[in-house]
Amino acid sequence: MPHLLFNSLDNARPPRGPVHLAIGMFDGVHLGHQAVIGAAIKSARRDGGSAGVLTFFPHPSRLFAPSRATELILIPEVKRWLLLQKLGADFEIEEPFTHEFAAIPAGDFVAHLSARITGLAGIYVGENWRFGRGREGDVAFLRSLCEASGIRLFTAPRVSLGGEPISSTRIRELIASGGIEQANTLLGYDYTSFGTVAPGRRLGRTIGFPTLNMPWEPECRPALGVYMVRVSSAAGEERLPAVANYGLRPTIGDRTAPLLEAHVLGDCSFATGDRLRVEWVRFERAEARFASVDALRAQIGVDRARTAAYFNL
Repeated sequence: MPHLLFNSLDNARPPRGPVHLAIGMFDGVHLGHQAVIGAAIKSARRDGGSAGVLTFFPHPSRLFAPSRATELILIPEVKRWLLLQKLGADFEIEEPFTHEFAAIPAGDFVAHLSARITGLAGIYVGENWRFGRGREGDVAFLRSLCEASGIRLFTAPRVSLGGEPISSTRIRELIASGGIEQANTLLGYDYTSFGTVAPGRRLGRTIGFPTLNMPWEPECRPALGVYMVRVSSAAGEERLPAVANYGLRPTIGDRTAPLLEAHVLGDCSFATGDRLRVEWVRFERAEARFASVDALRAQIGVDRARTAAYFNL
């Protein structure tokens, strides 16, 4: 079955047969989210139907509290890759979160879905999920609506790790503070970004460490510094070990916005214009200003050696 992407409920045309739909913001697609989405996929495979994910963009806080809006962990492109390619959902609906959508009364929500998704057989949400105008609907109310419509409702309990519930908020804090390994544990995969290789000043090449330069501006920024990563083409599985710097390059002093630069350990065929996927594995050190380019070169050599040792190269 091909993986399908729809830009709204009104334009959604899921595959025929019983449809099992996971619903949520799913920012991060962490282990808790995967429990919800996995239940929909399992049910769809059991009854020969299709598994879909209804998610939203932008975050509702952009509408209701723009001055303190939630910073998203994932850009839509990464979320699509995770939902459709990595987890194996059959389709995704990216519903624009507008004032009109937010104004749908909770009592009309299931009917709104059923009118647009033929064969809706099951809805899958987290146990604390709320919906409808003013977030007036809770899971108990959703259950009553589903029962009246002959639709199965599955609710997944919150998943905990280390004695604390896994949450997107907890993951954001870890990413921003350099706790990428802990964040990856909660995510259930290595934090991932996409970027297009752009031409640079070729300084890395002149000092013996050529880099792939990828301008990238996420809402939730990782801590500035040096990381151990794996690099692949956007849809590929190469996963080439690399040492990366995400930062302002203070030694050179030529940046006002962070840049992601990756130095691949070994042969690299990627070039300017390529769309790449970067998996962030380990935070090595904070970004620092060095007294000279020679001092910078020496430190990059150390970073490279540590990365090679980590990947057993």
